[in-house]
Formats: sequence, structure tokens, C-alpha cells
Amino acid sequence: MRPDPASEIMTGPETIEELFTALESPLLGYALRLCGDREVAEDIVQEAFVRLHAQFDQVQEPRKWLYRTAHNLALNHRRDSAKIVPLQQESSPGQPAPTETADPQPLPDEQIVRLEGIGLVRLSIETLDERSREVVELKFNEGLSYKEISAKTGLSIGHVGYLLHHALKAMADELAKNGLVP
Repeated sequence: MRPDPASEIMTGPETIEELFTALESPLLGYALRLCGDREVAEDIVQEAFVRLHAQFDQVQEPRKWLYRTAHNLALNHRRDSAKIVPLQQESSPGQPAPTETADPQPLPDEQIVRLEGIGLVRLSIETLDERSREVVELKFNEGLSYKEISAKTGLSIGHVGYLLHHALKAMADELAKNGLVP
């Protein structure tokens, strides 16, 4: 039985593993010359081999294909990195550091919505009975634990939890009626 003529014509590696062994270093050098950064070049070579692996059966000349893919990936990287403009300029010795120009304050419409929300929360607190209102204020205004609220009010810890749960549920219902929460 004669060997397949196509296998006689093929010279060099036939599997992706053999291609990787034979071409990784030359491709890395080629990509490094194109992009000038070793880490980027390594990424380019890795991406080229990943793409070859994904369509290995369709590629007729894998060596040429790998070099063309690495070339295109390097050009894409150069083009994309040219578009990136650093936001912070590093200060030179003797020059003051750049200052932050963004306004940390929320936008006026965000401030209005926040203030309206605070007002509605305060109104919903006013709808609570006196004992529930006291427990909510101790918990959220003074930051007391259930145990501390219990000691201050004379209520059991379980009763404090019960009152807080029902007070918050009533407040949420009130806020939902006013359209503040879904």
C-alpha cells in the first residue's frame, strides 16, 4: 500500500503541538519587533495559536497563517494603544502634582431626588407609633445594637427586633405608596 500523496507533499509539523514547538520562539521574536513589548508579544502569539486551534482544520498553510495573524494582532494592538490617552499626567520633579478636576458633589437633580427621599423617609417615620419611632431612632440615628436598645428602653431584645421589623416594613409600605421604592 502506497502512502497518501498529500502526506508526502507536507513538510514540517503536522499537528498544532508540533507547530507550537517549531514556531513559538520565531513568532515571539516577530511580534516583539512589531509591538516592542514582551508581554504584549507573548499575548499576541498565544492569541494567534488559540485562533489557529479554533479553526485548524480549515487552515491550509498554518505557518503563513500564524505569521499573518500575529502581524494583524500586533497592528491592532498598536492602533488600539495609540487611542488610549492617559488621564493623569505624571508630575515632573519641581512641578506640582496635577489636581483632581471632577466635582465630587452629586448633580443637582441627584441632590433633589436624595432630599425628596429623605423627606419621605422622615414622613414615614412620623406615621409610626411612639415606641416604634423611638426604637428606629435609637437603631439608625444613634447606631445602638438590639441589646443596647433593650437596656435603654426596658424592652426585651426579641421585642426590639419585632418592633424594628414591623416598623421598617410599615415604612417601606409607606414609601412604596409614595413611589420612592418599587
